Amino acid sequence: MWSTIARAILSYRIFWLSILVVLTGVMAYFGTGIQLSYQLARVLPLSDSTQIQYERFKQRFGADGTLMVIGWQSDRWFDLPVYQDWYDMTDRVGKVAGVKQVLSTTRLFTLERQEASWTIKPLGGQRPTTQAEVDSMKQKVLALPFYEGLLFNPTSKATLMAISFDEKKLNSKERISVVNTIRSYGQEFARKNGLELHYSGMPSIRTEVMKKVAGEMKLFMGLAAAVTGLIVWLLFRSGRVVWISMLVVIMGVCSALGTLALFGYEITLLTGLLPPLLIVIGVPNCVFLVNKYHEELASHGNKQQALETMIKQIGVSALLANVTTAIGFGVFYFTNSRLLVEFGVVAAICIMIVYVICLLMVPILLSYLPAPKDKHLQTLRGSKWQGLLNRINYWVHHRRGLIYGTVALITLISSVGLFLIRVEGYVVDDLPKNDPVYTDLRFIEKEFKGALPLEVMIDTGQPNGVFSEAGRALYKVRAMERIMAQYPEFSKPSSLVDAIRFAYQMYRGGDPRYYVLPPAMELKKLAGDAPLAGSRTPMVNSFLDTTRQVTRVSYQMADIGSVKLQTVMGKLRPRLDSLFAGTPYKVSLTGYSLVFLQSNDYLLGNLYESLLIAILLIALVGMLLFRSIPIILLSKLPCLIPLVVTAGIMGYTGIAFKPSTILIFSIAFGLSSDGTVYFLTSYRRQLQLGFEPPVAITKAIQETGISLIYTALILAGGFGVFAGSSFGGTAALGVLVATTVLMACLTNLVLLPALLLTLKRYRV
Repeated sequence: MWSTIARAILSYRIFWLSILVVLTGVMAYFGTGIQLSYQLARVLPLSDSTQIQYERFKQRFGADGTLMVIGWQSDRWFDLPVYQDWYDMTDRVGKVAGVKQVLSTTRLFTLERQEASWTIKPLGGQRPTTQAEVDSMKQKVLALPFYEGLLFNPTSKATLMAISFDEKKLNSKERISVVNTIRSYGQEFARKNGLELHYSGMPSIRTEVMKKVAGEMKLFMGLAAAVTGLIVWLLFRSGRVVWISMLVVIMGVCSALGTLALFGYEITLLTGLLPPLLIVIGVPNCVFLVNKYHEELASHGNKQQALETMIKQIGVSALLANVTTAIGFGVFYFTNSRLLVEFGVVAAICIMIVYVICLLMVPILLSYLPAPKDKHLQTLRGSKWQGLLNRINYWVHHRRGLIYGTVALITLISSVGLFLIRVEGYVVDDLPKNDPVYTDLRFIEKEFKGALPLEVMIDTGQPNGVFSEAGRALYKVRAMERIMAQYPEFSKPSSLVDAIRFAYQMYRGGDPRYYVLPPAMELKKLAGDAPLAGSRTPMVNSFLDTTRQVTRVSYQMADIGSVKLQTVMGKLRPRLDSLFAGTPYKVSLTGYSLVFLQSNDYLLGNLYESLLIAILLIALVGMLLFRSIPIILLSKLPCLIPLVVTAGIMGYTGIAFKPSTILIFSIAFGLSSDGTVYFLTSYRRQLQLGFEPPVAITKAIQETGISLIYTALILAGGFGVFAGSSFGGTAALGVLVATTVLMACLTNLVLLPALLLTLKRYRV
């Protein structure tokens, strides 16, 4: 079959070239329409109970995580010039398209009772012109406990501007321009007054992260192409091999972008890695083909025969190798996580597309080019590489005990490190500690206890249940707030109870001592007022659903990490369950913070599942080709041991399991299996030619050794460029995958031949 394929490729070169050029152009055209993802990436499947609860919350109250905050700290927070500029900035931000509401110490609201109704009125009036007016405003602001801890910290003299966004604008590309406009106003304010402003909240964090993703996708495409191209040139000393490889992967990148667009996917933190990944993964295909072409030319000098042999021998092994790599990515489909499914499916498809492009383009282009000069063939005959392969061959035949002992010792040491791995994730811990996004979030956590949303939803079970039974549910909510106030991880809450306490304070003349939940009789008066309890009061309406059956309590919390968050929740939930025991009320903890925690645990569980599926599928591919089940099973050791070593490195160096590093293992296993496939197909071919196992092993080492070394160096160099990422997880992925493929090169060239010799009575 492969002889027919080889002849078809070389006989219809113009046809295949035309097809590839047209398809590449079409995919590139579709790729121009691809957009960045402006929505929070959903990791959990829709069937997950945590995700279900979160979706129900959003249906009732809209999305959380729509609040951006701008904070600063200074003794001059109520000095006239600073206050005037803060007033002006608040006013300008409020006029930005897409901003729903802005609150700051210059724009606060209070409640005023007029006869039998309540109205919401601005606390201040016109822009102050004297220090006396500012001092008067300061007294009014500090006398409102409702805003203390939310918009100002009187102890440290820190203050916030809280900005809420229209949800449609927030989840569109317009978010970037809106946030950038607000930041420009902030920079102007900071520069004029000599203050340092801190920007946080999910809209700000998401905007800055996506800007980095877009920038790094372009950066790493360039770096990956430059580094792999340089390594190819250093190995082959041939410009033609470099430009052929680059042309193939550029066509592959166009196909990837087009595939993303055709599937309706957007650029996320993961799919943004696809273009540079395809560059790194695609070049080794070219290397194996070119190496075989050079080897055949060096053997007999017949160009046509060399091209046909290259396609026949490398085509099948490259097909299997790319299938195993595609499986390493494709198994993410079984996670049911939208984020991982999109990444895995497109990666798997595009890996096979790159294989097809490479199988067609490389022989066709080489057929039009003159045969390489003898000096370019010296890379296969060089004493350095041949000497290394001869030494490996000697070890395999005469030092197998030493090989097994060394591998066992390394595996044992790595296994100890495996148990030291922490399973922990933070919302922003992929960013360096000196990144403004990180430092700004830490400022907000220090002064206001955090900027990450946590929601408590209380369902009373009946319409108007929040206000029924003399406000029983409200007193329970207040008791819950007292419990949660004992946890320093949570900010001051915003709730219907706090709005009623605020109203009671105003009802009693504004005295801060009356910022309390009133007794039942007075509560009935307040809660019974239609403007306060009804839909016409936004302050109250934001905490109630339309039937007044469900109320929410909104918190902001610190980025304490998934481990500590799980501990806190493990202590908090039993206390809340005990508080609401014996009532018909259902209490649900939800919000982005808890979804993130569950996502971390979910991804870890899926690591084992996806890795097991990858091992089984790759083993199945091997069994379709090779007859010996013992050899197929033992041949997985050279692929698995590098993963154990990588896990050990993670444990010893303190790299935690988290969403961005969990991907490493399935990807690395697929790449590690490539070398195994190439070696086994070569060994099988030598046996079919009539050689005994020891001779076949030697010939397989000589035939595949240099290509395996070349591809390992290219993959390691290509993945190594990700070490420069500003995202810690991406940097770790690059370094660890590079380490894994280098280790896999050693195990495939040393351990695998040794195992095959030990099991020589079994035939592949």
